[in-house]
Amino acid sequence: MNETSASRIDAAAPMERLRLSFDLDVDIAVVGAGLAGLTVALEAARLGASVAVLEGRHVGWNASGHQLGTVMPGYGLPIGDLIARIGFEDTRELWALSRQGADYVRANATEELIPGIALSEGALEVSNVEIGDELIARLQMLGEDFETEVEGWQVDRVRAELKTDHYFHGVYYPKAFQIDGRKYVHGLAALARRAGARIFEDTPVVSIDASGIRKRIVTPSARLRASHIVLAGNIHLGAPLRRLSDTLLPVWRYAALTAPLGERLAETIAFQGSVTDSDGIDHFRVVEGDRLMWASPETTWAANPLRFAPAIARRIRTIFPQLGGVEITEVWSGAIGQTVHGMPQIGQLRKGLWVASGFGRQGLNTTAMAGQLIARSILWGDERWRLFSPFELVWAGGATGRVAGYAIGMWERGSSAAAGALARYRERARARERISEARLAEANRQAGTRPPQRRPPPGRPRPQGPQRPTPVNREGEGGAGGG
Repeated sequence: MNETSASRIDAAAPMERLRLSFDLDVDIAVVGAGLAGLTVALEAARLGASVAVLEGRHVGWNASGHQLGTVMPGYGLPIGDLIARIGFEDTRELWALSRQGADYVRANATEELIPGIALSEGALEVSNVEIGDELIARLQMLGEDFETEVEGWQVDRVRAELKTDHYFHGVYYPKAFQIDGRKYVHGLAALARRAGARIFEDTPVVSIDASGIRKRIVTPSARLRASHIVLAGNIHLGAPLRRLSDTLLPVWRYAALTAPLGERLAETIAFQGSVTDSDGIDHFRVVEGDRLMWASPETTWAANPLRFAPAIARRIRTIFPQLGGVEITEVWSGAIGQTVHGMPQIGQLRKGLWVASGFGRQGLNTTAMAGQLIARSILWGDERWRLFSPFELVWAGGATGRVAGYAIGMWERGSSAAAGALARYRERARARERISEARLAEANRQAGTRPPQRRPPPGRPRPQGPQRPTPVNREGEGGAGGG
């Protein structure tokens, strides 16, 4: 890390928002000041390139500034699906890149660089149904084949940390961590500025001409020329980039922060890291010692976040009824862009035109990996971006796609809830059966009798006991044929 990047950054300090009001020539122009775009800018500036970032609103205004801050390896697409699509070896390489992304965030998210980043360790993925056999296979694959440090938690361990019967087995990632997501995105912008990148806010892109050696971008009050353009936006890229934004299914996810809950929270949730369920419905963690940060509801259209405060409170009460009614003090939302194939879009669309997008459900590590990879591809000729070539731009279906996406999401949530309810019913039934058998055994013990023998099922021969001798019919003696 160079001397500039090691300088202390006050992410909470207000920064002057500059608009691009003059023509400018740079090596790299980045469209979008979210996590991926800022990482491109930071890495490219550290490598000596001149960089300008254009943001239509302000740094981290959408999903990048409104996430829960969990950092762990992996992608939104299950690892088994990745292997089926691109093969085992390429999946291993992609997974290694995701781990490098997590390491990159950890290197920047320190109190020395970004004060107040509030890093804490550990992440737990819990299942809504019993997955004993699947858990063993998954742990073996992650640990042995993908060199990821993981631990399998049995039901008792999970419920010792989370006092609820909604969750069964768990996968614990001890090297995963969480940070204050809002501080991180603004700290990343400050680091990029210190490294020499120029960030222009309130500067929407009117048009892009990506032909020729020097590409041109037109903004409302100035023009910018660059050898490379990186499209690092989300669903709000606008008319000039409609082809890209139409490949993303917009999903608004809502999160909330509770009022301090005191000792009842500590008695209910002992785990201090992030918790996600295997179906992607709930994501929560304890913050500030006795408050709960929780994300759950989703829509495929923009809505007032305050409308979802009661829904989040109900969801918390459903999972942890012992908390009772909780007061919601803050609610926010961010629009994420999900791809049809479930993987991020990373790579070169044409010579000098790059894309880093589609990070919905991908995680902070993936945005960091993408920014680092693209900067090194441009300046060092790193070709690993081609690992993402199988995940091309696919139209997301427009308005019809939004309706279908919402319907599928609701169906998946309903299926998960039904599967979880069935798993808990079976668990209670087994518990009742064990109690009944224990009571019967105790009653037999006190009565001094052995438990009754169960009758064999139909079609199975009865066990043979000692045989009585067959009477012999002798003349003059009574017998079966005696007269």
